[in-house]
Amino acid sequence: MNYFITTPIYYVNDRPHIGHAYTSVACDVLARFHRLMGDNVKFLTGTDEHGQKVEKSAAALGVTPKALADANSQHFKEMAALMNIGTDPHINFDFIRTTEPRHVQSAQALWKKMADKGFITLGSYAGWYAVRDEAYYQEGELIDTPNGKRAPTGAEVEWVEEPSYFFKLSEFGDKLLAYYEQNPDFIAPESRRNEIISFVKGGLRDLSISRTTFSWGIPVPGDEKHIMYVWLDALANYLSALGYPENTPDMAAFWPANLHMVGKDIIRFHAVYWPAFLMAADLPLPRRVFAHGWWTIEGEKMSKSLGNAVAPGELVQDFGLDQTRYFLMREVPFGNDGNFSREGMINRINSELANNIGNLAQRTLSMIQKNCGGRIPNGTVADAEVGITGVDKDKLIQNMDKCAFDKYAGDIVKYASQANEYIDKKAPWALKKQGELEEMGKVLYALAESIRKIAIMIQPIMPHSSSKVLDLLAVPENQRSFAHLSAEFALLPGVVLPPPEPVFPRFVEKSVDLGGA
Repeated sequence: MNYFITTPIYYVNDRPHIGHAYTSVACDVLARFHRLMGDNVKFLTGTDEHGQKVEKSAAALGVTPKALADANSQHFKEMAALMNIGTDPHINFDFIRTTEPRHVQSAQALWKKMADKGFITLGSYAGWYAVRDEAYYQEGELIDTPNGKRAPTGAEVEWVEEPSYFFKLSEFGDKLLAYYEQNPDFIAPESRRNEIISFVKGGLRDLSISRTTFSWGIPVPGDEKHIMYVWLDALANYLSALGYPENTPDMAAFWPANLHMVGKDIIRFHAVYWPAFLMAADLPLPRRVFAHGWWTIEGEKMSKSLGNAVAPGELVQDFGLDQTRYFLMREVPFGNDGNFSREGMINRINSELANNIGNLAQRTLSMIQKNCGGRIPNGTVADAEVGITGVDKDKLIQNMDKCAFDKYAGDIVKYASQANEYIDKKAPWALKKQGELEEMGKVLYALAESIRKIAIMIQPIMPHSSSKVLDLLAVPENQRSFAHLSAEFALLPGVVLPPPEPVFPRFVEKSVDLGGA
């Protein structure tokens, strides 16, 4: 099966923060999961580089928009590498920039297709526009504040009057509502689905899709006085990365996308405008759009003014790469808002990784090294299933399909807890003292086999750490997919194991030396 997953493309007016890492890690987890399930996976991310906001940010810095885009796009590429995103060699990974010729050509082709079908007309626009959001707002959506009118997001708005091309969005309300009804899983979670249905039922107005008052963008085909509205430009990236409008192998294999992952602030663009554009261009709609929540930092909203934005590099440096990935996926139900706190992260690392999974692996492998000559002890799959019932693979798949990453990880943690209870109950160290070496071997085999399964299942979230554990168990590289969870690929008694090493050390806050006498 082919599987195509996308992050939103990130705006280049600033550097990456924890929110960007959160979205990208979630998509990487899904991409790795589907690859381990045997799917042919394409994974797309990139940067959104046009629009008034970029032009203004560049002017404030005294650089060209292209120079700003080049610099910040590189930061997002570095974030992907830092967070181990898109590095699985078996996944077709792509990083697209909207300043690339392939994207410009594709976006203009999409415009031409919609225009040829009669869905684009020339007129003039007069209304409220938020540069920060790159979004138009109706009068009724605005909030009156002591500092003037604001968008629902809190962004400043300005009154804009200029010639504009319009997309006939008003003609798509009933079609969109019918599509939402026929495809109840198209928008997730449920709260966002309800929000979008309510918005569309409120009536859709034609959408201004070109600007003339600034120049940093893609020229409108046939009328270069206009540049394309940045959101029409940006959304086209999902097609341009596949080679649209050409009937490329990637277009044939991967469109429609299986999942567009977005933040909740841009759900309207992806669940209303984007499907309407695709309908207008006679293209299939993506199968699903999932909008996740936002992160607060130590209970406060992340903002430049507070100076509390957390850079992904800081987390990786302080806590470790896989520990950071694990926390982001485990801490809150995906779709809800979450809070980052050092205390919460340390608790997750120590209680679930170090004390649970890590302790299980270290105790078991150390006893095998010491008491079984460093070889997988004699035992059978039947031994491994006594007292450690394991995780239901179908349930894991269901949780991943629902983007319930916290439950996916939680079930694996419960399995590790069960194995730790088993080791305490069976006490293999006591069996050795009593001379029951055969029984001790069976117990240790059962534990080692449970660790193998845990390491295979946790791979999408913690690829480096799980690989280390599988190496310690001498599991061949070509036997690490979910198909290899089955009994026929169980550990073979007698296989020599390398000396055990701790994989999940406890995190201890470094004490600060204040000096003094």
